[in-house]
Amino acid sequence: MTVNYSELSQTIRALTEGETDVVSLMATVACEVHHADERFDWTGFYRVVAPELLKIGPYQGGHGCLVIPFSRGVCGAAAATREVQLVDDVEAFIGHIACSSSTRSELVLPVSNAAGDLLGVFDIDSDQVAAFTKSDAENLSLILSETFKNAKLSI
Repeated sequence: MTVNYSELSQTIRALTEGETDVVSLMATVACEVHHADERFDWTGFYRVVAPELLKIGPYQGGHGCLVIPFSRGVCGAAAATREVQLVDDVEAFIGHIACSSSTRSELVLPVSNAAGDLLGVFDIDSDQVAAFTKSDAENLSLILSETFKNAKLSI
């Protein structure tokens, strides 16, 4: 099964229209993306909660790491650089954090609102080596930018 990104984007847009709460948006996106493709074993968000610090947010799949500093792992690298991390083999990524022993490849995308606030990162893990493509990264980046453009941090 491969993702129909046009359909996925329309579904997420319909479900999140008018919503600005970050956690509500994250929960909806994690669920919809997780069930869109069999390659996706763990799908979820790590939220920026303090300078240089991520904590687990809404996700689908087994347990995730609770806390990730920007200085560690694939998620930390995405947050620190604000660049997509497309990792074909996590064993070859220096500093990889093994939250799950079954993870073989990872796609992590930074998530920001239109004001440029880094809200967190969106992490997708697979038990297959080289499971993700540049097309996955590009399509998911578009979905995230559209979904989170008006997101506001909860008070």
